Amino acid sequence: MSLKDILEKMRAAGDPVLLQDGDGEWRAAELLERLSPLRLRTAAYLQPGLYIAEISPGGYLGRVLFRLHRPDPPVDGPVI
Repeated sequence: MSLKDILEKMRAAGDPVLLQDGDGEWRAAELLERLSPLRLRTAAYLQPGLYIAEISPGGYLGRVLFRLHRPDPPVDGPVI
């Protein structure tokens, strides 16, 4: 599965998860627009709730591309 396939599924599901790397946090739709076609073709694996990792040419998990992060829900009332 490619990184593009994973991001498209996440966008279609409407999941509010943020994808975090060393440069910031993005939603799946933002990354689909921001990343190059070459990067989107990267073979990748989604570990639901944890990360998206690159798959090496040998078929092994490589480096983590993005960590999955759920935004904090809005707080009603005063924060103590």
